Amino acid sequence: MRALVVDPGAPGSLRLGTAPEPRPAPHQLVLDVRHISLNRGEVAFAGRRPPGTVHGYDAAGVVVRAAQDGTGPAVGTTVAAFGAGAWAQRMAVDTGAVAEVPGKVDLADAAALPMAGITALRTLRSRSILGRRVLITGAAGGVGRYAVQLAALGGAHVIASVGSAARADGLTELGAHEVVIGLEGVDQPVDLILDNVGGPQLAAAWQLLAPGGGVQNIGWASDEPAVFEPYSLFFVGPAKTMSTFGDVHEVGPDLATLLTFTADGRLSPEVDWRGSWERVTEAAQALLERRIAGKAVLDVEPAKAA
Repeated sequence: MRALVVDPGAPGSLRLGTAPEPRPAPHQLVLDVRHISLNRGEVAFAGRRPPGTVHGYDAAGVVVRAAQDGTGPAVGTTVAAFGAGAWAQRMAVDTGAVAEVPGKVDLADAAALPMAGITALRTLRSRSILGRRVLITGAAGGVGRYAVQLAALGGAHVIASVGSAARADGLTELGAHEVVIGLEGVDQPVDLILDNVGGPQLAAAWQLLAPGGGVQNIGWASDEPAVFEPYSLFFVGPAKTMSTFGDVHEVGPDLATLLTFTADGRLSPEVDWRGSWERVTEAAQALLERRIAGKAVLDVEPAKAA
């Protein structure tokens, strides 16, 4: 089958090549992939994986083989999926990591949701946000734009931080109450920070955290380390926390929630770039250069009938 595989010598360390057919475990189904979604971190670190690896985690398509253990959807069901080896004509994926796509949701839009949407949803669940001040850095990216919408749905006062004025477009319409460049103008404490930037801005954002507040470290768009002054992490009072995020266990129910929100018109998929997977180098470069606001979705060439 055809697949996007790791090739350190290719632009962006990815090329359209071939790979063996997936061999599903008993708890996995096989998906005929119709659309895939690129995430900036996946593209940036593709070259760190072994050559020939089928890359990617986000896909949407049609079940062509049900799981042997009897779990999960039946053959013919359209689903969104999260799992390794997604950027191929077919993928094997755990039945606990898929969700049926409602009829009102375009399958390409569904492919945009898994990694970025799950990350936004689960980091916002780290504490109560109703009536709280939530700061989202890197808010113009895939995770950021979902987080802005979900935080607003959860009743938060949403502060969207972006790197430039051009990146601010559309964030107010998505639910941001304030849109700032960097941290300029944020002069009141915040209760939760979803950090996609890292670097010096992370250290500065920590100083804005209210007693009992928390930082969820999601990404690191900065090319610099975060340097904290001596004793700057010490605080007398309710503990301030800084946590990593990487919980992608049993994402199916949360993915179903995101798809329901999308079907109901409460969550925009924010697909800013779409094209054939033959154009993967173009899409990857646009992501790395931050010329995409939101998500990039590639259409997968259908497999030929045997």
